[in-house]
Amino acid sequence: MHYTLHQLQVFLKVSQTESITKAAEELHLTQPAVSIQLKNFQDQFEIPLTEVVGRKLYVTDFGKEIAIAAERIVDQVNAINYKTMAFNGQLTGRLKISVVSTGKYVMPYFLGNFIRKNPGVELKLDVTNKAMVLNSLDENEIDFALVSILPEALQVEKVELMENKLLLVAGRDFEFSGQVVDKHIFEKITLIYREVGSGTRLTMERYLRSNNIPVTKKLELTSNEAVKQAVIAGLGCSIMPLIGIKNELKNGDLKIIAVEGLPIVTNWNLIFLKNKKFSPVAESFLEYIRLEKNRIIEENFDWI
Repeated sequence: MHYTLHQLQVFLKVSQTESITKAAEELHLTQPAVSIQLKNFQDQFEIPLTEVVGRKLYVTDFGKEIAIAAERIVDQVNAINYKTMAFNGQLTGRLKISVVSTGKYVMPYFLGNFIRKNPGVELKLDVTNKAMVLNSLDENEIDFALVSILPEALQVEKVELMENKLLLVAGRDFEFSGQVVDKHIFEKITLIYREVGSGTRLTMERYLRSNNIPVTKKLELTSNEAVKQAVIAGLGCSIMPLIGIKNELKNGDLKIIAVEGLPIVTNWNLIFLKNKKFSPVAESFLEYIRLEKNRIIEENFDWI
């Protein structure tokens, strides 16, 4: 057998995602490149590693065993690289962070300089909804989480980063009268919600409930980007974080409807489990955030 480290890495990612498309995205490769490497790797085994059933890719039992071995090999290679860089005085290791979906507009700015200054750090950044983020934190699978609503069921410590403002937003053709409208507007519009488990949805529902606002027509979509596009297309309005719609407001695709009681203001918090034992990388990043957060906010978020 003459398989390469690259083939092991590709097959491992395919086995983890069960998708050539997703594997290609995470590896920053084209789909044909992943397919070729997967085929070249498969050709070295008489037993199938994967199978396609109903247009969905599955990893066979044999493939799962090979994936376990591949993960060990890849981890050992990474360990060798880390040790080499550490011997040369570089900070090395993995930094694992999970952020709620809107946090993708925030977290990269707090990571950029740290990653550039420490090339030996491997970043694993997962973007998902609030429920999945907190599950990863609870299972101790990550070092840090970025959330706008603090969990009640977990004992965590936090570093406050910046404000998170949510406003009622409509498409360019939506018409309303007056500078500030009253809360009865929610009875007349189609309100677009995020999915259950989303922090934005929870914040929006708390606002509606605390103000006794009935909603007669609503839609539910499963990502912040989907909600944004639906509002732009005129399917309805939504309460959205300002951080994620800067460009759309600037070019006029979206506009803010000033409503009594809005904006809703929460805080972006970098949280971690209480008594968490940090790796040198995680400890260094936490210190970096505490020292540099004000500068980062001033340089990148002065418009909020």
